[in-house]
Amino acid sequence: MEVRRVALDTGVHLAVADRDGQIPVVLLHAWGETHEIFSDLLPLLPSNLRLVVPDQRGVGDSDKPSSGYEFADAADDIRGLLDALGIDRAWLVGASSGGYLAQRVAVDHPDRIAGLLLVGAPRSLRGIGDPFGEALRGLGDPITVEKVDALVGDIPTVQPIPWETMQRSNVAATTIPAHVWRVTYQALLDATAPTDDGTIDAPTLIMWGADDALLPRSDADLLHRAIDGSEMTVYPDTGHLVLLERTQWVARDIADFLHRHS
Repeated sequence: MEVRRVALDTGVHLAVADRDGQIPVVLLHAWGETHEIFSDLLPLLPSNLRLVVPDQRGVGDSDKPSSGYEFADAADDIRGLLDALGIDRAWLVGASSGGYLAQRVAVDHPDRIAGLLLVGAPRSLRGIGDPFGEALRGLGDPITVEKVDALVGDIPTVQPIPWETMQRSNVAATTIPAHVWRVTYQALLDATAPTDDGTIDAPTLIMWGADDALLPRSDADLLHRAIDGSEMTVYPDTGHLVLLERTQWVARDIADFLHRHS
């Protein structure tokens, strides 16, 4: 996929991988990740999908300003990206906190959203504690693979993830400056849950790991109830990193849901 920098009316340029197709689908990576996290998923998705995969503000080859990392800023960047690419409405695929961002976009800009596909995404991050705070306080530049692995390498998983997949993701994450790691993490913890702010009416599929040790199953059930008409599938023997642990299942269920609702 071609990667190019796209100028947004929010004042930043985002690096965006873009594959031609008829149905626009924007894939949103989680905190501490880049667009590379979707590398194993993209070839499995139907060829009629236009796949738009940005590096969010502060990440990869996107601009890294000193400020502008609030949750609403990230959502407005996605709206700005749709404007810049001439996309009226798109499906959003969000992995983990990328799915939290997808919900924020759906609440703030509902007319731009065709539907949501939420992969291990929280309903709320209020009250989960501070799982990465101690490690982040001592984090300094330059960011190395070893530092990335120390930060996110202990996220509990159930299914084995290929070493090449994790190494590719961790190398890409070295592009994230220390201050961006910290401010984007704090913005997520401080944010009001999108479904506490507004209603999501778009078709929504929730994909959840039955053995997620980072986010409680009760959060998935609350999210399912908060989005009227949403569907939920729970993958057995799967931890929090649903996208990486069950890539083929995620691709299958995305394709099926879009086929039924597009």
